[in-house]
Amino acid sequence: MKRVQADSLDSIADYRLIEVDPPSPGPGQVLVTVEACGVGYVDALVSLGRYQVKPPLPHTPGQEVGGVVAAVGEGVTNVAVGDRVMAHAAGGFQEQALAGALGVVKIPDAMTAAQAAGFRINYITALHGLKDRAVLQPGERVLVLGAAGGVGIAAVQVAKAMGAQVIAAGSSEEKRAFALAQGADAAIDTAVEGWRDRLKALCDGKGPDVVFDPVCGPLFEAAFRSLNWRGRHLVVGFVGGPIPALPANLTLMKGAALTGVDVRQFMLFEPARAAAHLTELLAWVAEGRLIPPVGRTFALSDYAEALEFALTGKGLGKTIIVP
Repeated sequence: MKRVQADSLDSIADYRLIEVDPPSPGPGQVLVTVEACGVGYVDALVSLGRYQVKPPLPHTPGQEVGGVVAAVGEGVTNVAVGDRVMAHAAGGFQEQALAGALGVVKIPDAMTAAQAAGFRINYITALHGLKDRAVLQPGERVLVLGAAGGVGIAAVQVAKAMGAQVIAAGSSEEKRAFALAQGADAAIDTAVEGWRDRLKALCDGKGPDVVFDPVCGPLFEAAFRSLNWRGRHLVVGFVGGPIPALPANLTLMKGAALTGVDVRQFMLFEPARAAAHLTELLAWVAEGRLIPPVGRTFALSDYAEALEFALTGKGLGKTIIVP
């Protein structure tokens, strides 16, 4: 079978498409025939050794896949050969990948493999942030920064499913139109000058109750200053560049909270709750309440272009590799 692999994390040029024998599942493992693998900004950072957790070598990029169970190891009872699944795989840029059984979940008939490959991390991040950290209430107003990205568009859809009003921020007309098509009630550009006034006009002269922020870029402080009383600003990621600072007195003046959302640690320290969130989200998909969009698709042989594209921030939704 084909696999993308590198022996160092110095550059994308270190990766090669190689031929290897398919792996065999050991006890508690599942072998998945990969029909799609998600490629996000974090996946690209990991592949270049720029993420806070560095992978062991040799490294195969990708961790979220959608596909079909090809074989199961001893003791696996939650899935069977032939099941359509999403999986947290040990490298998704390959034609077949191993996954621990606990990270393999059946998907509803309404979900495609490509949708499954970009779902788990982004949508659990969105639900954990909005439900657990922000305690979002129906009728509240949510501002989503970076709304056209994988986790941003998940937040748009999840916030709408929770009964919120959503304002989507995007740096281009294409991104704003994409967010509106996915359910946002309004959209706003990201030009800094006069931005708070434009946001206020969209909020009926007030401000958002919650800011969902995977960017933490030039609008970070302006968004926090725009919050309503008892507002919550969710720090989800830093794709906007250098990590910004916030004057501590603003939290007091606004009666507001600056709250971190780390899905990796959430899934590590609260696995039962994370699993319950995924079950709830997949039920919403089955019911038609969530229809995850699929972003730009690349062939496995175009892995380098896919990783480079994931770093640009130009994607709409989750970028996908299709072996």
